[in-house]
Amino acid sequence: MDQNKSRREFLAAGILTTMAVACNSNHSPFPADDIEASGEKVKLLSVDGNVIEVDKAFLKPLPHMPSVSNAEARKGIPGKKFVMVIDLSRCKNVKACQASCNHAHHVQDAQNWIKVYPMQDAQHTAPYWQPTICMHCDEPPCVKVCPVDATFKREDGIVLIDSDRCIGCRFCMAACPYSTRVFNWGEPDLPADIADKPYNPETSLPQKKGTVGKCDFCPDMTRMSMLPHCVSACPNGVYFFGDMNEDSVTNGSETFRFSDLIRDKAGYRLMEDLGTKPSVYYLPPVNRNFKFEEGLENVNAEDSLRTKRIIQKKS
Repeated sequence: MDQNKSRREFLAAGILTTMAVACNSNHSPFPADDIEASGEKVKLLSVDGNVIEVDKAFLKPLPHMPSVSNAEARKGIPGKKFVMVIDLSRCKNVKACQASCNHAHHVQDAQNWIKVYPMQDAQHTAPYWQPTICMHCDEPPCVKVCPVDATFKREDGIVLIDSDRCIGCRFCMAACPYSTRVFNWGEPDLPADIADKPYNPETSLPQKKGTVGKCDFCPDMTRMSMLPHCVSACPNGVYFFGDMNEDSVTNGSETFRFSDLIRDKAGYRLMEDLGTKPSVYYLPPVNRNFKFEEGLENVNAEDSLRTKRIIQKKS
């Protein structure tokens, strides 16, 4: 009877929801922090199943707990329809977007989720730089071919990958007409605290060998009403992100009505004729802020051959 009462008191105090590590009630388990005891005791369930008392000052939150469940991550944010607009007239091939994305998602340089291609539409037209990411299509062919439901489309329009389900068949890579997916051939170089986490589709971490990765629109950031990393990192305001349902997109310093921006600046989507209905729109490279040549200093092996061909055409 006393044992049952003790358990009820334990549950009533909400101790099971407290995430903490403790050694004993008199000494701090975190000596480096030089924490002094408060004198207030709380009950915890130890790893061996015993109820123990610990000074409240010694409690610390357990890091890296998923903020949303897997089911919530797969559902998305109700009432939202996320879109991105990329203004080609502003791109200088700085690649700050790429570096920020790689850092946030622990992507290796050879596995870039954001690629910036040198483009030239015709022999006598001026070349320009084109960032390319996952298009988060409304009719995504990658989702249709995945045999294990690892690639899925959420209610808010974001297309994600669940690496726990991915079997590495690469059907999605073959089906994507935009070639924006990459395959993890080797073990990703991850910090221990990241590698030990359970996989979270909203952060796309931790990446795993033998699975596919891609741009995810940073849904963990959008859930907190923050902009994706690439948008915040770009010094030239190339990327605009927002909610189509609210008819608003922003690059952090400028905000436009999405419908006005697309209409007034002749926005378009890549390979519109395929019927994939991308959620990424482009503004044409007119009245450019930078000359094409200003971006040559950041050309890497990935796009050097294409760049050389364009330069040869110009000369």
